[in-house]
Amino acid sequence: MIQYLDNIHHKDSKNFFLIAGPCIIEGEDMALKIAEKVVELTNKYNIPYIFKGSFKKANRSRVDSFTTIGEEKSLEILKKVGETFNIPTTTDIHENEHAALAAQYVDVLQIPAFLVRQTDLLVAAAKTGKCVSLKKGQFLSPESMKFAVQKVTDSDNPRVAIIERGNSFGYTDLIVDYRGIPTMREYAPVILDVTHSLQQPNQSSGVTGGRPDLIETIAKAGIAVGADGIFIETHPTPETALSDGANMLRLDLLEDLLQKLTRIRESIL
Repeated sequence: MIQYLDNIHHKDSKNFFLIAGPCIIEGEDMALKIAEKVVELTNKYNIPYIFKGSFKKANRSRVDSFTTIGEEKSLEILKKVGETFNIPTTTDIHENEHAALAAQYVDVLQIPAFLVRQTDLLVAAAKTGKCVSLKKGQFLSPESMKFAVQKVTDSDNPRVAIIERGNSFGYTDLIVDYRGIPTMREYAPVILDVTHSLQQPNQSSGVTGGRPDLIETIAKAGIAVGADGIFIETHPTPETALSDGANMLRLDLLEDLLQKLTRIRESIL
């Protein structure tokens, strides 16, 4: 996927690429602050970088959960991040009409896991000509992602990647089957979504839990088995984040993790 992004840096470094940012756009200052820090680190370690931030969250546990500061406002912030640092940006879309809307502001359209079988949504994203990342549903086998990829490529868009984010394990946990990464790499580049793989959904409180203490473990294993990219949601203070704070990585811990992952990547090349 990254070969199609003209504004991505360190493309020839042979390193894994990184998708990182807050779960949701909370405001311009915070988005720019996070992007500035991650750009600094990815330049230091020669990591291709795509900034991520949701312009709207549609899949919420409760009706009173935070969803957006405003759709157009959030998209404008994503555009400003991209222009300020000359980096590609990505956001998730949930409705067919979101594809054309978001494509005006970002470089990569992300399809959420629960919607990856929605043919019309995938085709709408593909028809924009933007890169499309497909989150594997928690209920799908790695082999079934071949057909999701085909929906994009059959729409005359080869710019597609798969995001692994774990499979449902009982009612309130997820587990990553690392055997699926080499399997899905036969269809498209594979990105391991580390932080969402550590979610603990369907909690009795209606607020998703998580295991951020295992971020390093999951990420190391993903690089070791050949993931092309790593997806990490990060925030200066996850405990105050408006969405998914329970499984995000604190921003000041990111450098140590990237340094370790870079070493693993070097050792397997």
